[in-house]
Amino acid sequence: MASLNTLRTKFGIVLSVIIAFALLAFILSLKTDLGFSGNDPKVGVMDGDKIRYSEYLDAYNAVREQSGATEADDRQADMLSGAAWQTLVSRHVMKPGFEKMGITVTEPERLAIISGEHPTQALYQIFADPRTGQYNVAAVTEFLARAESDPRAQQAWSYLIAQARDEREVAKYLGLVRGGSYVNALEVANGTDAANRSFSGKWVGKKYNTVPDSLVDVSDAEIKAYYKQHREQFRQTPSRTLSYVVFEVTPTQQDMEALEQTVRAVNEEFSATDDLRSFVRRNRNAQIADRFVTAAQLPDDEAGPLMAGNQYGPTLKNNEWTMARVLDTRMVPDSLGIRHIVLPYTEDKLADSLLTALRGGADFAETARQYSVYETTAQNGGDVGVLPFSAFTGDFIEPLAAARQGDIVKIASGDAVQLMQIYRADKPSKHIRIASVTYPVEASEATRLAAHNQAGIFSVNAKGSVDAFNEAAAAAAVTPRVATVQEGERAIRGLEKSRELVRWANGAERNDISEIFNVGNDYVVAVLTDIDDNLYAPVSKVSTQIRNRLLRDKKYEYILRDVQGTTLDEVAASLGSEVAPFEHVRYGSFYVNGIGIEPRLIGAIAATTGQGTLSAPVKGLSGLYLFEVDDIAVEEKQTPEAERVRAQAAAEQAAQQGAFNAIQQLAEIRDLRGMYF
Repeated sequence: MASLNTLRTKFGIVLSVIIAFALLAFILSLKTDLGFSGNDPKVGVMDGDKIRYSEYLDAYNAVREQSGATEADDRQADMLSGAAWQTLVSRHVMKPGFEKMGITVTEPERLAIISGEHPTQALYQIFADPRTGQYNVAAVTEFLARAESDPRAQQAWSYLIAQARDEREVAKYLGLVRGGSYVNALEVANGTDAANRSFSGKWVGKKYNTVPDSLVDVSDAEIKAYYKQHREQFRQTPSRTLSYVVFEVTPTQQDMEALEQTVRAVNEEFSATDDLRSFVRRNRNAQIADRFVTAAQLPDDEAGPLMAGNQYGPTLKNNEWTMARVLDTRMVPDSLGIRHIVLPYTEDKLADSLLTALRGGADFAETARQYSVYETTAQNGGDVGVLPFSAFTGDFIEPLAAARQGDIVKIASGDAVQLMQIYRADKPSKHIRIASVTYPVEASEATRLAAHNQAGIFSVNAKGSVDAFNEAAAAAAVTPRVATVQEGERAIRGLEKSRELVRWANGAERNDISEIFNVGNDYVVAVLTDIDDNLYAPVSKVSTQIRNRLLRDKKYEYILRDVQGTTLDEVAASLGSEVAPFEHVRYGSFYVNGIGIEPRLIGAIAATTGQGTLSAPVKGLSGLYLFEVDDIAVEEKQTPEAERVRAQAAAEQAAQQGAFNAIQQLAEIRDLRGMYF
């Protein structure tokens, strides 16, 4: 099903409205189709509310239909999944919170939204005039009139107005948050100074790693005390850990030789045939290019024989056998300058009338601005720009190949009719259209079966425990890999097309052995080794991290005891270090030359008001430092007004993000979709 936005652009308001209420009917039909009447499992929890599979699926399909996405790949599916989840967060977490805060949409506000006085994106994307970009109140009125007698339209309107209400409530909430963000004059002054001042001088220091761990001691009691005091730092997403082995499916030498024999046999027929189109239809490995190309657009090794009218290949290149022949040759311009007017396919009569007027001398640019529904180019008088001939495919090839500079042609393709004016045509050159045959180098069915059998034997031997799994891996000469899948994740990083494996992991118990999964081109067997449903990482899991922090603190104190002297040279002597220079350090600097990333040190340097004074010791991330500023350079890089605008925007953004994060954290959201999606 096409996206609402696409339909609006191509077909106008009426068809957009139709698809809007058809969308809701489609969503509502899913529950019945999938048989959720008696079994609707829980896929999440939001602020105590159970999120059922059917509710999530409704949201997912609504987002997909509105975006026009086809779910062509895992990445796009992940984006749609995230958007659907946020829709449910808004419904179950944000909206109840708004109600408690008294944030509502009043009846006058609702009427203002509908009338276009304050239109929301939810309504604008449906009821905007594609020619003007303006919200079309008349289209809304027409739709509501239809809804009086059409239940589907009534349902669609309810869905759209609910979206509009949600959007307005969020806008109100964000307005309150922004209103509470204020940057005072002192902050502006400090920010301006920080942006305009740079510091140069000398430093001395000593790294923590020069102090052996044996010289300081961190007890278990100290680790536990730190964990108790800083528990919020160790908040985590529940996760599952699995160990898995991969049985790779790779072509054998026999597979390579058999494939080459096949290629040679096909090549004999390919080389001899006089009917390339029929050959392509018979051979699933053959195809005809959808466009004409020049020699410059072909790889050098292909261009020579093909442009001379000879066959290319068969050649093994990039793990693929390829052979190609020229299907058709044209002398056409290298590039064409094009203006166009795009109309819905339903406006064929209008297209004919405009074509007659244009050929009679009407102004093309003005006509495009008035009638073209493709807003991007209509604003520029329909100018598409100069395109290579190879950019055109399908229905465009024949009319444009025959066109000359100044011609205006009508081309119907897909959902649109286009009037195209050629205002520039470069010198013709030789273009060819290619028929090709490709055979990727891949494992045979026998090889795949052998790998599957290996995985099957392993799976039998691995059952029972993690130890049995590891012993079976050693016997099969495969190395287990470890992966941790966090709640809500849909794939294992580094493992192609692992969605089914993740779904299994989310439903398995400790020590469970998986079935044999076909992951990418290979076979995978896994064992679930750990389930961590804790919202906070246990102290045992983060003890090493805490220990390193405490070691750093104690090593700082250890080094500090050695610091002596009133000059950098004297301090350097006491630490066994050397004085080194630094230049052009600003408050916004990322690192200090010769030291690295040390935010505390940068902050201390940027806070210096005088010159020639030895600083206090600075506890950095990697060491203890002292410095002396020799020069403070002042440049007018930032004005107070520009700094005020920047700081205010940053404060509002931080407040908004922090507010949303805080709300969701307090709601204790659990994402259990991994068991089903």
